Parts: sequence; structure tokens; C-alpha cells
Amino acid sequence: MVFPNGFIAYGYLVLNTDIPTLIDTGSGYGRSNDDLLAGIAAVQEQFGEKMSIQDIGRVIITHGHVDHFGGLTHVLEAAGGAQVGIHPLDRRVLTNYEERVVVATKNLTIYFQRAGVSPERLPQLLDMYGFSKKHFRSIHVDFMLQEGDEIDGMRVYHVPGHCSGQIALLIDDILISADHILPRTSPHLAAESITHYTGAGHYQESLQKILNIPGIRLTLGGHEEPLEDVYSRTRQLQERLNAKLDRIMDIIRAAAQPMTISDISKAMYVDKHGFDVLLALQEAGAYIEYLYDRGYLAIENLEDFEHDHNPALLYTVL
Repeated sequence: MVFPNGFIAYGYLVLNTDIPTLIDTGSGYGRSNDDLLAGIAAVQEQFGEKMSIQDIGRVIITHGHVDHFGGLTHVLEAAGGAQVGIHPLDRRVLTNYEERVVVATKNLTIYFQRAGVSPERLPQLLDMYGFSKKHFRSIHVDFMLQEGDEIDGMRVYHVPGHCSGQIALLIDDILISADHILPRTSPHLAAESITHYTGAGHYQESLQKILNIPGIRLTLGGHEEPLEDVYSRTRQLQERLNAKLDRIMDIIRAAAQPMTISDISKAMYVDKHGFDVLLALQEAGAYIEYLYDRGYLAIENLEDFEHDHNPALLYTVL
């Protein structure tokens, strides 16, 4: 359990390699570290594998979200040290974490202002964003994992969209997809103006990349249950992405006046509260950016954008 609200994430042990490898480390919150160490101990107790936490010599982080890397310091201390690897686009999240939080928060502030979030609402949203960013400290990274790399039989695929440096790992006919493809949930997307290499366009390309990999028998995600038919699920996610793009176009067309991202988010994601409001604003922005970049939308108040400091943008259909 990576967060106290019952949210569960998975780490994976790979033992058919020269170096026993742990993929992802949980969040480090609440009972997350204890659950992770108990799971590693169960490999010997329940399955008879002769290994312990001290045998782990390598840790791979699939992407730079705290529910997947937040327990890294605890794992390294318990293991007595290990080599740490991550994709270059998420390397800074680990090696210069404090700077990354400041820059991301600044980008998010600018984004929320352009999205039409009121000055009264803005501090609350930023506080919610920062709540999970305070317990981790920068840590050394030993190696990079890039598209096409192979390490001990694990082939690396760079699949950005949900996160800039999101990777999937193919081991024989098993795909460890992390958060890229989940059996029941569409991974959260955020606007690329907040963090480069996120967003709907990159996610769309990354979904197609999975369809081009032959012979995947089983997919293990960072959340939810194992998935046996990743190809059908990937096509479902493509259809869902396109449906959301169509839904946003319909919302704007039906409006009597141009709309902000905040307006569109409220119309698209009704009855959201708390942290879900923040996620909805980010996700609506990802789709609006996609449509704007491809010429489907225009900024109605372009003169305000030209002359004012950072006004809320009003979108209309071209």
C-alpha cells in the first residue's frame, strides 16, 4: 500500500539475471516500506527462493512518480547499497529532486493561472500537489535506461505520456508496463507545458509502440491485476483517448462562449473533489494542448495573452 487511502502499487523482483533486480520501490509513505520488505521476504518463505533484501544489487525505477520511487532510500539502506537506473528524462527527479520540485511547482502555477483557476483556489491546489513531495531527498543514479537497451535479458521501451521517462521492460514474453498500460484504468496524463514529454500526443505514440511488439503473453502493471491480452487493451486505450478528444470538442462547441481549461475540466469531469480536481485540471489540459497544437482549437482572447502577464486563456473551436 503506497498511500494511506488504500492505493496499491507493485514492485517486481527479477531473479533470472546476473544481478537480482528490484523494479520500483513503492512510495515510502505509511506502511509502504514495510509492505515492500515483507513481499521480498515472502519470496523465500513462500516460494523457496534463496534470497533476501541484501541480495538485491540493482534497482530499476520505471518512472519518476513518487509511488514508484519514494521508497528507494529505504531499499538501498536495507540492501546495503545497489546500482540505481532510470530513464534520462526522469534522472533529474532522483539526482536533483529539490530543484525538480521547485521547477515543477512553478510550471504548475503558471499552468493553473492560464487554465483559469481563481487566485483564491490556487494555493489550495498547490498545497495538494506538494503534499507528497516533502519526504524524498536527492540520490545518486548509476546507469541510464534508454529505448532499445538490453540489460540481463530485459529490453527497454521508452513509453512517455503518463510520465516523461516512463519505461516498459520486456522479459521474454512478459511485459512490465508500470503505469503505461493498466487493465482497468487509463493512466493519468498531464499537460506538456507542465512537464516535457508528457501529454496526449506522446501517450498516443507510446500506445502504438506496444502494438508493434510481437508475442507479449502477459503484462504486469504498476497497479491492478495482471493483463493477458495487452493488444486488445491497448486498442481500448487508444479508443478512449480519441473519445476524450471528441468529448472536449463537443463541450466547447456546445458552450455559448469560449471556455477556459478550468471550465472544460468541470464540464468533462463532474463531481470531482479534493486531489481529483487537480488531476482533472491537468488531464483536461493534456487533451486541450493536443487539440490546440494540431489546429482544432484557437485562443479567443489573443490580445489579452499578448499584453497581460499571464491571463486565463479562452478556447474556441476553429
